Amino acid sequence: MSSSCGRNVVVTLFGESHGPGVGCVIDGFPAGFTPDMDAVAAFMARRAPGKAPGSTPRAEADLPRILSGMHDGRTTGAPITALIENINTRSGDYSDLVRKPRPGHADYTLHVKTGGANDPRGGGHSSGRVTAGLCFAGALAIQYLAAKEVAIKSRITAIAGSAVSCKTDKYGLDEAARAAIDAARRDGDSVGGVVECVIEGLPAGLGDPMFDGVENRIASIVFGIPAVKGVEFGSGFAGSALRGSVNNDPFIFNDLGGVRTRTNNHGGALGGITSGMPVVFRVAIKPTPSISIPQDTVDIQTGKCCRIEIKGRHDACIVPRARPVVEAAAALAALDLLLDP
Repeated sequence: MSSSCGRNVVVTLFGESHGPGVGCVIDGFPAGFTPDMDAVAAFMARRAPGKAPGSTPRAEADLPRILSGMHDGRTTGAPITALIENINTRSGDYSDLVRKPRPGHADYTLHVKTGGANDPRGGGHSSGRVTAGLCFAGALAIQYLAAKEVAIKSRITAIAGSAVSCKTDKYGLDEAARAAIDAARRDGDSVGGVVECVIEGLPAGLGDPMFDGVENRIASIVFGIPAVKGVEFGSGFAGSALRGSVNNDPFIFNDLGGVRTRTNNHGGALGGITSGMPVVFRVAIKPTPSISIPQDTVDIQTGKCCRIEIKGRHDACIVPRARPVVEAAAALAALDLLLDP
């Protein structure tokens, strides 16, 4: 099973939700870069549990311990290894999962894939907890890109099927979104949503046609984020309802004589290659499958149908915490593209 992404900067994630810790190994990150570790910690805190509305009450500091690849605060060019310790686990909440797979989770498919050798505690290596390592790698990439005048931005555009207004709190939620999350939590249920991400400042000409394009390389990392079920670029599915005369983006010259497009329905990529316009994509995030409402499942040991009531600490909505993970994935893909020979 592969837990690595990237070509020029290869990021490998390790650890399990209820193991000693999670983290990443980053191979190929440029040498001589001095990251702001306070900014790294602040970025990772956005993903950390126990803060955003609807978040699990599991409290983890998510402070990375650098084991290799940095000296005197600078990257050395050697593989960077970061460990984030798990300090607040309750593995007993998951004792039934060995025999009763949770609907919507990878418990059953991993059991089949590994012949029952997978770690069932909190989802093991398939848990969203593992994205802490991805966020560390992405935080470094975001800072490196900023020095190259490339910026990553995101916003939540929908929660529980309703659009999110421009008047949002620090978590990207408006009043209606918070109400929908609170209602789901009171019912023992969950809701999903959509995150839009924008990469600004990438030059034209990055990426390749067909199977190694900009969209391919971004989506390949984004789809590694647990709970992501869809990715669209530019006008996406809505563009399929338009005529070509409306969906096409006319080329123009900007004030500096550079080629741009009047609109950006193509989302910054044409034929898998960056156009110089912002790369825009949206990510569909499903409702958290761990809910306290009783659900139908099977008992693998007895071979009978049964019910399951999921215990443990879970998110009523993972979208606010997933937002920085999407940014991290975008940053790693953008950095990888910039480092193409």
